[in-house]
Amino acid sequence: MKSIKVLLAPIGLLMITVFFGCSKNEFTNTNPNGITSSTVDYKAVLPAQIQREVLSIAADYKFLQTWMGFWSRSGSFQSVTDEESYDFQNNFNVQVWNNNYSIATNFDFVINKAKENGAAKYEAISRIIKAQNMQTIVDVYGDVPYFGAFKGNANRTPKYDNGKDIYIDLLRQLDTAITLMQSPAASDAVANSNIETNDIAYKGNAANWVRYANTLKLRLLIHAYAVPGFDLTGEFAKIAANNGGFIDTLSEAAVNPGYSATKPNPYYRTFVQTEAGILAGLGNQYRASKYAVGTSNDGYYQLRNDPRVDRFYVKPILTNNPLVYAPNHRGIAFGEVSGNTANAGSLLSTINGPGLVPDGAASRAWLITAAESFFLQAEARQRNYITTGSTVDALVKAGIRSSFQFLGLTSSAATAYININAGKPDVDVLAAGADPIYTIVSQKWFALNSIAALEVWTDYRRTDINYGGTPAGYLVGPPRSVFSAASMNSKIPVRLFYPQTEFSFNAANVPQNIDRFTSRIFWDIN
Repeated sequence: MKSIKVLLAPIGLLMITVFFGCSKNEFTNTNPNGITSSTVDYKAVLPAQIQREVLSIAADYKFLQTWMGFWSRSGSFQSVTDEESYDFQNNFNVQVWNNNYSIATNFDFVINKAKENGAAKYEAISRIIKAQNMQTIVDVYGDVPYFGAFKGNANRTPKYDNGKDIYIDLLRQLDTAITLMQSPAASDAVANSNIETNDIAYKGNAANWVRYANTLKLRLLIHAYAVPGFDLTGEFAKIAANNGGFIDTLSEAAVNPGYSATKPNPYYRTFVQTEAGILAGLGNQYRASKYAVGTSNDGYYQLRNDPRVDRFYVKPILTNNPLVYAPNHRGIAFGEVSGNTANAGSLLSTINGPGLVPDGAASRAWLITAAESFFLQAEARQRNYITTGSTVDALVKAGIRSSFQFLGLTSSAATAYININAGKPDVDVLAAGADPIYTIVSQKWFALNSIAALEVWTDYRRTDINYGGTPAGYLVGPPRSVFSAASMNSKIPVRLFYPQTEFSFNAANVPQNIDRFTSRIFWDIN
């Protein structure tokens, strides 16, 4: 597959310089010919940027996997102090900023070229995923360049726009995309040539892209439900009016352009094994969190008799020849120091469970799962923004079943899980005294492990709901760092800092005096 990559500069200098390269590793490319935006085929940009999007989703949020209680650093590694103490600087996990702006810039290029050529599907798909990129950037950084960004030399120092204003415009961008997908122009086979090949997510299926756009709108609206100035009733009426529905198990946004041992699935390549057949470094660095799996099969998943634990994690190996696995999962506390043999990485459950990579290197990647879609719908139903159709209880159960299905478990296993946890408020929305929002948010925690940690972090911030039960020695909510007490940082950060490049090249516009614990994103008002 040809790959395309943007030459990244500070945000004010984001210019579309598109590179083609063929490589054994399709995630790393060179610039043999210096191809520019004036000569590149915009249609060929689409598949590579969808591929980069799934790579970003799979690989860029390892710090959130730890903060949300899914993973911890292997005890055989030295501490990752900035991640574990929350005492980080401007370039902490800067790839979130760089990759999302880079991908959004390439999609902006496709939008403009497709619009010039009447290629409605190319334009619509690019508007949708660019909107997802910008939603991500706002959710992590708050106010960011948007309306004046993506202009290259025409605007090297764009101003920072209010996150709320960006969200509102993203809703309109998604409306435009839906209109395009439902227009006669989407059926123009000549203008949309090769879309079945270049759309590596849905093969040009317009109905599924409308579901995707509606689900993104749903995510935006649920994030901002408590913010004044959003016409929630009107926005949900628009969704209902387009009659497109939301992502379900038959339209799950999965991607597999032909992953293999030499061109592996992005999650597999980052956390399991590279195309060279060697252990991925991050896979050796991270292991199961004690909060999730406990130290002897007694973590939060096991507390609820949840078989998904065996789909997210693999039990530690006791001996290599032959392979003998420990009888129970074993995790490590977040921030626990190295040097203790009992906490060595080889004795801890790994994060490469068969539910995440069921076909090894050839497994599908993901954009948005049906489980997340159902849980978002459940919250909208509970808040009376969706007033017809399935009940909250039915939508929560649909989310659970979809999660089980995504991970390779059966519907009967999901039914057993639901039945055995009847009356438990983090599983059963009808449990006596249960807060349905708590149930929904908790089930998103169970389902989105390793898949969508950003959404779990967003839920944690916007609702201030603490997850989980309280087995002996556990904290309610995601585990804090062992360094927190000493550093007086008793809460998980609510945002990241702006990258240093912004202070170097766009200093007149970048917001100053940002605090990682108190400078909240606009929707974080509870």
